[in-house]
Amino acid sequence: MTSMDIEKIYKENNAMLEGHFLLSSGKHSGFYLQSAKILENPSKAALLASALADNIRANNIAFDSVCSPALGGILAGYELARALNVRFIFTERVQGVMELRRGFSVQKGERFIVCEDIITTGGSALESAQILTALGAEVVAFAALANRGICKRVGSNLPAKPEAKLPSEIPFFALADFTFDIYMPDSCPLCKAGSVAVKPGSRGSS
Repeated sequence: MTSMDIEKIYKENNAMLEGHFLLSSGKHSGFYLQSAKILENPSKAALLASALADNIRANNIAFDSVCSPALGGILAGYELARALNVRFIFTERVQGVMELRRGFSVQKGERFIVCEDIITTGGSALESAQILTALGAEVVAFAALANRGICKRVGSNLPAKPEAKLPSEIPFFALADFTFDIYMPDSCPLCKAGSVAVKPGSRGSS
């Protein structure tokens, strides 16, 4: 599946928004990816997860389970785990700190793929990975439906940017790169044009 195919799916499902958005980093952008608009359709969610699973298998990654950070990564991670036919768990924030709860357990040496719907800097995915490794597991890959072009993914010529948080020694798989201009608030041309940034994401931002 090509990058243009993925972009078409996002646009057809109103999941690639255009406007003036406030991201979790505090920066602004004229575009926003809302994967929830695709994942609300089970058949499309399964289609994308299957393509992502094929990409991972083609690279001979040995894995046991999938873990996602809540909330945004849960549906993408569950669908990926179903496509790979492995166990799925998730981490979640409690008073701002990522934790493993709800009776989930991790075995020593268990090999995890950490999956998000979208990877921007990879901060939440890295927090989940750190929880898993602290419990004795091994993170063998990161995955996402879409990559915002900051982290380096397998199969892409785009280099990692300085703000990328995913460790370079662990492969990162995604279906496509989406590279949008991102602005500091004090130099945002959208602000200067008189519009106001909105927060569209599950935590009030991307």
